[in-house]
Amino acid sequence: MRRTILILSATALVLSACSTPTTNGTPTPSTGGSSPSPSNSASLPPGVPKVEHPIDVTRFKQAPCTALTDAQAKELLGPTTESKQRDGAAGPACRWTVPSSLNPRIDVVFGSGPDGGTASVYAAKEKAYKLVEPLEPIDGYPVTAYGVTDRRAEGDCSVSLGISDTQTIGIALLQSEANIGEKDPCTAAREGAVRVLTTIRGGN
Repeated sequence: MRRTILILSATALVLSACSTPTTNGTPTPSTGGSSPSPSNSASLPPGVPKVEHPIDVTRFKQAPCTALTDAQAKELLGPTTESKQRDGAAGPACRWTVPSSLNPRIDVVFGSGPDGGTASVYAAKEKAYKLVEPLEPIDGYPVTAYGVTDRRAEGDCSVSLGISDTQTIGIALLQSEANIGEKDPCTAAREGAVRVLTTIRGGN
């Protein structure tokens, strides 16, 4: 069975996911790779992982649908996908979908400004977010599953990818109906984060 991975149906969750602890926001990124690094001077609370090599994602904020290549989107969703820029209050965003289908889909959100980084997601546990669960880091970049409610049983999960101590990228996933219960959607969302990180680091 083809494994299809996708992001959270409620863009609101991603579009707020990493920006602030009171909504499901997203971070404010800048260019990938060798551009000037974003501010990384945050004083981190105990237990919050530090990002040693912050990433500037300015060019991706200007064109969020370049956060995944066509090949990467097809790896996550299947052979037929389409993308659409969906900017909101949280910042520039893009959604990839399978045409004529409500799911699966994936949203990637670049925050409009510093969002407090992974520390703000941790601080929102049992407050704005019922679900806050650290996942395995990707090459030293922290990944955290979060949600206003825990919708994993419905194949729905958002993760924040820390690209500096003060900024994150929100990645929301909604699985296809066939894959609900077959795989943890937060693991699937993390796989999306792996590909986004590859792209913003200039590894394609």
